Amino acid sequence: MKAWQLTGFGRENLVLNDVPQPEPGPGEALVRIASVSLNYRDKLLYDGSYNPHLEFPMTQVADAVGEIVALGPDTHRFRVGDRVITNYCTRWIDGQPTSKESLYTLGNTIPGALAEYLVLTEEALVKTPTYLTDDEAASLPCAALTAWFALVEKGGLTADQTVLIQGTGGVSLFGLQIAAATGATVIATSSSDEKLERARQLGAHDTINYAKTPEWEKEVLAATAKEGVDQVLEVVGGSNLTRSLKALSVGGQISIIGVIDGFDATIPLFTAIQKHAVLRGISVGPRRALEDMLRRFDQWQLHPVIDSVHSFAEARKAFDRLEHGGFGKIVIRVRSA
Repeated sequence: MKAWQLTGFGRENLVLNDVPQPEPGPGEALVRIASVSLNYRDKLLYDGSYNPHLEFPMTQVADAVGEIVALGPDTHRFRVGDRVITNYCTRWIDGQPTSKESLYTLGNTIPGALAEYLVLTEEALVKTPTYLTDDEAASLPCAALTAWFALVEKGGLTADQTVLIQGTGGVSLFGLQIAAATGATVIATSSSDEKLERARQLGAHDTINYAKTPEWEKEVLAATAKEGVDQVLEVVGGSNLTRSLKALSVGGQISIIGVIDGFDATIPLFTAIQKHAVLRGISVGPRRALEDMLRRFDQWQLHPVIDSVHSFAEARKAFDRLEHGGFGKIVIRVRSA
């Protein structure tokens, strides 16, 4: 079968190889991949900053949807023909994560899904809602679950809350859609007026162009009568975290998700103390939360925002788009029919 593998650090080392088609063992399923989607984590992987000890060659990408075409012995959760989505943290089923659970991720320590076929333990798969296309379903495992786990499971999102969404990447737009569907007030930031207009169409109540207003936290406070926001999806990291803290309400929560601006941050501790702020790191979520999210999405009939769709043969163009930064999810269609 064909698989896109990273043979060394650097995007130029992503190559299309012929590899043996895997066979499912006990408790495993063989999935014929239909579509996959990219995350910023994929860039961190080939840049060498996510896992400096990555073993090569490694088939890339974690988020996928496909059809089960074979089952190994002692499998019980699925049948051949079921349409399934991969779970990002393959060993995190429920409860609090451990360091080991969060390490076993596709394209990192386990061969990923940017291939014609993938074998996974059945515990790392969930059924796909029927209303979603393959391209839409492939967009959900990492970005959507991260936003859901941060805002709903940990944040206790309610309709009377105000949520700050940063940027227009996958996690941010899913956060916007989830918050809007819940009835919460959403403030969105971006450096593009065009993207901010699109964010309004998705349900953002207020928008701020941080390129034009570098001290955007002052605009957030003005928009909330100086009360601040109840939740922040912090996807930038670095010095941006200080601005997020200043924009927070008393008792508010910041979900730290991204490291675009850096892996380290210095924050004003007195501000954090005064505001009784909760700063929480988020690393996706367990399979149980993914299943809960999919049921709610089905009720809402929520459709992911897809930036672009690329063919399997031209997967490199999808990674080029990832470098550029799109509006929503970047999808690679592995199987065209």
